Amino acid sequence: MSTSTITSKDQITVPKAVRAVLKLKEGDQVVFVFEGERAYLYPIRKGGIERLRGALKNAPRFTTREAEREAAHREAARKALGHDVAIDR
Repeated sequence: MSTSTITSKDQITVPKAVRAVLKLKEGDQVVFVFEGERAYLYPIRKGGIERLRGALKNAPRFTTREAEREAAHREAARKALGHDVAIDR
């Protein structure tokens, strides 16, 4: 687990271990999605939708609790940013 402290300017530094796992680099954007008392941090990938073209062509069509949660996160991110985002896990 990684931790970060909020500065006097209400900023945080994303720990190196988290940046490494999420493959974040300088200039990358992230979105915070809230679910009750929890906040999730997702990287915003540029060109995400184009990258997914055809990815679900042969995918099974079923809904799981996790799929519903991810859909809710995407919708919350869309509302927060005013546009669709690609969320990588």
